[in-house]
Amino acid sequence: MEQQALIKAKQWLSSKNLDDAARKEVEAMIASTDKSQLVECFYRDLEFGTGGLRGIMGTGSNRINKYTIGMATQGLANYLKKTYPDQQVKVAIAHDSRNNSPFFAQTTADVFSANGFKVYFFDALRPTPELSFAIRHLGCQSGVVITASHNPKEYNGYKAYWNDGAQMIAPHDKNTITEVGNIKSIDDVKFTPNKSLIEKISTEVDEPYLEAIKAGSLSPDIIKRQKNLKIVFSPIHGTGITLVPEILKRMGFENVTIVDEQATPDGNFPTVVYPNPEEAEAMSIALKKAKAIDADLVMATDPDADRVGIAVKNDKGEFQLLNGNQTGALLVYYLLEQWKNNGKLDGKQFVVKTIVTTDLIAKIADGYKVKCYETLTGFKFIAALIRELEGKETFIGGGEESYGYLIGDAVRDKDAIASCAFIAEMTAFAKDKGMSLFQMLNEMYLKFGYYKEHLISLTKKGIKGQEEIKQMMDNLRANPPKTINGSKLLKLADYTLLEERDFVTGKTSKLDYPKSDVMQFFTEDGSKISARPSGTEPKIKFYFSVTTPVKNAEELKNAEGLLMKRIDGIIADMKLN
Repeated sequence: MEQQALIKAKQWLSSKNLDDAARKEVEAMIASTDKSQLVECFYRDLEFGTGGLRGIMGTGSNRINKYTIGMATQGLANYLKKTYPDQQVKVAIAHDSRNNSPFFAQTTADVFSANGFKVYFFDALRPTPELSFAIRHLGCQSGVVITASHNPKEYNGYKAYWNDGAQMIAPHDKNTITEVGNIKSIDDVKFTPNKSLIEKISTEVDEPYLEAIKAGSLSPDIIKRQKNLKIVFSPIHGTGITLVPEILKRMGFENVTIVDEQATPDGNFPTVVYPNPEEAEAMSIALKKAKAIDADLVMATDPDADRVGIAVKNDKGEFQLLNGNQTGALLVYYLLEQWKNNGKLDGKQFVVKTIVTTDLIAKIADGYKVKCYETLTGFKFIAALIRELEGKETFIGGGEESYGYLIGDAVRDKDAIASCAFIAEMTAFAKDKGMSLFQMLNEMYLKFGYYKEHLISLTKKGIKGQEEIKQMMDNLRANPPKTINGSKLLKLADYTLLEERDFVTGKTSKLDYPKSDVMQFFTEDGSKISARPSGTEPKIKFYFSVTTPVKNAEELKNAEGLLMKRIDGIIADMKLN
């Protein structure tokens, strides 16, 4: 591996495009007696996956830097030229608040323009969902946002989009990966920009994007009555600060408190360990502020503002974080209720969730006689379905358990700007009925059943770890359990074989999905267990979903403990402790 790293490092040194600072750094790594840094930085090329690049920033082929960003952009440009041979290709580019994001975005713009593309370049940081909106709004064939989502500060990344504003799916993802792989040297990249092809953009996209969100409002009269709803918002040093306060103001909310300590965009994320609204620690300052002013709602977005975490007051008056499944289900419940109240449901609407997201969403949709489609994990599959059904059926909303939601189809990726607007509207709707959002959550459980989800990730590093993960999946395929936690296995869905086995009838049917290494087990007591190796990390993830009907407040109070006990039993029985 050291020899491999050395060969690659010397290839970099032979490049005429390598700047002096990078050259000195590479030379120092080669000269050092400790070759660990050389190996880390050069033992492989940073992999361009189906979503783009993500990695630690630094010098080397296995790092995010000007050169790996340039090579990715050149590969994408080459594919776009082949796909659109007889027209000028247009692309949109945005970036988040991370260290070096503006520089990497400029590099991307330079390379695209050097390839003769028209480039729309946001003049300052913007949320990822606005980049998705901009692609369709400006008639682009592609787009890129520089972000590493909610990863630690050492990371950055490159997310590539197609002409519908969605992350790429087959065949474009694989074809782009091939083209990027064909870029063997830094010298294959056109770094010298054609500045006449780069156009700075800002409010001309902000305005239609914000108006598209506001146009979807279902309860303007309720907001007027509840305009003083107390909202605390934190962008966690990210791009949410650019548009969340503005959309809340435009929706009609007049009592929004910004968490000042986290309001300034800062790639060092100085007040948090991880800039991730799924983590209680990242929400701690916002929760403290909410307690001080007795807020109705707390919201926090991740650095590129495609995910949002929320907290609401429970019946004891304490702020409680809701998980992604709870917030997603509540949003669908609210949206369908108001679509019904506004006389807009006519059987041609649908909602979407992923296969590992709570089945409560499907139950709610069924209650309103609205179709609920399921996709594989990843918002690109939700976007693909919206595109497929465009003009035939109307997308209301949906999302995934990892805190990403979409309302309406103006954007084709998860959208925390729109989500914040509708979570606030939903909270106003509850308050107008004399309820907190927590009480509305309980109302939903009493109507549709109590659902509890849980996730465990088992980390298995290195080649040995990869083999262990493969062995676990192979064993589950070859020898599925007959019972799980004492409950009979009724059905097994295998998304690699694309088949579903019904153990009651003995029949096997085909699954209409792209292939994916996921297995799902359905038991007699309504439990669902999903096994899914991570595509980006050395992990295998197990998702647990259990449910029980609840008829009254007493049963509701006991449901949490009852279902957690069932999940613990499943984990023990499957030997996943």
